[in-house]
Amino acid sequence: MATDTETDVFEAHRSVLLGVAYRMLGRVTDAEDVVQEAWLRWSAADRSEVREPRAYLVRVTTRLAIDRLRQVKARGETYVGPWLPEPYVTDFGDTVPDTAEQAVLADSVSLAVLVVMESLSPLERAVFVLREAFGYPYADIAAMLDRAEPAVRQLAGRARRHVDERRPRYDVDPVRRRDLTERFLAAAGGGDLEALMALLAPDVRLVGDSGGKSKAPLRVLESADHVGRFIVGVAGKGLPDLTWRFLELNGGPAVLVLSGGKPDSVFQMDILDGRIQSVYIIRNPDKLQALSAV
Repeated sequence: MATDTETDVFEAHRSVLLGVAYRMLGRVTDAEDVVQEAWLRWSAADRSEVREPRAYLVRVTTRLAIDRLRQVKARGETYVGPWLPEPYVTDFGDTVPDTAEQAVLADSVSLAVLVVMESLSPLERAVFVLREAFGYPYADIAAMLDRAEPAVRQLAGRARRHVDERRPRYDVDPVRRRDLTERFLAAAGGGDLEALMALLAPDVRLVGDSGGKSKAPLRVLESADHVGRFIVGVAGKGLPDLTWRFLELNGGPAVLVLSGGKPDSVFQMDILDGRIQSVYIIRNPDKLQALSAV
């Protein structure tokens, strides 16, 4: 049975553990399950063998996430249409005072990067998260994963090259992203295709995730013309009792659309050079449940 002090120690590190698990899995529910299992391991641990609680907890969480990720991949589940990570509420607040560090954390949890990370092996993903997002030294990562340091360096290099080659370029400035999102909403809501087209990059992509459980494109839409006409068409149909509000999700501004007070969809955009490069729409109801309480 964990004491109050040991509970306090775990709670002090919970947000870090959830951040590690979510970046590993791209699923909030799975990440929360992993953190809960880490708590059970922590509460039963022999304290004489735990020198540094944070290192111990991150190691346990990482290993549990690797096991969970292997199970998910081994099940070979078929997903209907494009897949996007489950939206993750991020608010670094005063815990990350350094702007550069906050930018790194925001980038590591972005939809674009998490989609690319899906193609990494579980070990590559673990090394990438611990090194790139949380800045752990290679020696510490090697100890966490019970691997030799040279092997960890190879995994890190391979994962970094893979992500760098495939991740789209985008502007992480939240003010610019919010401004363009507001202009996008105004143009779409007013059915102004010309104004909307002016905001879209010529090669813009729209990725819709419904899991086959609601209406969304079953393939990625490409080009300003296709994306613009789709957005105007959807906005024209409307939703009953529609409201929307801004949230910070996955490190940047996003819009939560509600119908009758219940989450209907989330959309977020990547921008570059003042134009929208990517539009992400999540309508899978399973991925929106957690936002009901936000």
